[in-house]
Amino acid sequence: MGISDIKHFSVIFNPTAGKGNAIKKLPIIKQYLYDNNLNYEIHTTKEIGHAIALAEELCKDPETAIIAAGGDGTINEVINGLMQAKNNKPELTPIFGVLAIGRGNDFAFGAGVPASLEDCLNALKKGNIQPIDVGLIKGGDYPAGRYFGNGIGVGFDTIVGLEAAKMKHIHGAAGYMIGALKTLITYPAAPEIEMEINGEKGVYTPALVSIMNGRRMGGTFFMAPDGKNNDGLLNLCMTKQGTRRKLLQTMFHYTKGTQDTLDNTKTALISSITLNAINGSMAVHADGETICEKGKLLEISCIPNALNIIKGI
Repeated sequence: MGISDIKHFSVIFNPTAGKGNAIKKLPIIKQYLYDNNLNYEIHTTKEIGHAIALAEELCKDPETAIIAAGGDGTINEVINGLMQAKNNKPELTPIFGVLAIGRGNDFAFGAGVPASLEDCLNALKKGNIQPIDVGLIKGGDYPAGRYFGNGIGVGFDTIVGLEAAKMKHIHGAAGYMIGALKTLITYPAAPEIEMEINGEKGVYTPALVSIMNGRRMGGTFFMAPDGKNNDGLLNLCMTKQGTRRKLLQTMFHYTKGTQDTLDNTKTALISSITLNAINGSMAVHADGETICEKGKLLEISCIPNALNIIKGI
């Protein structure tokens, strides 16, 4: 199916995205869709989880594209709704698009979605449709599983995100960087985690673990600089516990995507992985959404070509 075969656009709009700034973009979105004679409806989310229910219901028509208008949290909910619909109807491969009007827009960056709202809108009319992998994590508060589009963070990364979320007047990458510095000061002890990586079992004490389908987190940290979200694999990046100074140096390598040159960081391509905390526990997020704060066992896998996404021109 090509972009011209889409007969209807169902826009799931989160008015609270971007610290509430998304609502200012709604007139621009409506005007573009109207001016270009696109058949559309706007569905405004009312609460956390509403986008999941909307996406699951609205994607049942194969000629309808579901458009997530919001940030990474909105996109994550839409992906979860689409995957729930696909589970009920395996032959369905839903089409979705993104209007990136959040703060970090990390999913959009890794998925080939344009950075500007204007270009995102133009993609709905002139873009192309390509398959995309989706990740699945089981454990913590989601024993039955939660899907993700961009990536998983375990340990330091998750604690940084929780700190950044507390900041009311500092947005995007700046909030994430300040959260990282605050976390370095408290520097929580790392758990002992048993992992099996590509058939090789080992016990590690990592300060952070990221398992990426995309490329970037927090608007500035390139956890998987060469990541591809359509290769049927996830990118593992793990930095072991060390001194504050060493971790600070490593953090700046993450901003350039050069951490794989360091002796304290391990990277690998994986299709699945199990993390078992044999001492301590794991703080975990998926696409910025908290999976658990004290998890013990996680199972993570990649689902190849699970969805179709509208990309830029």
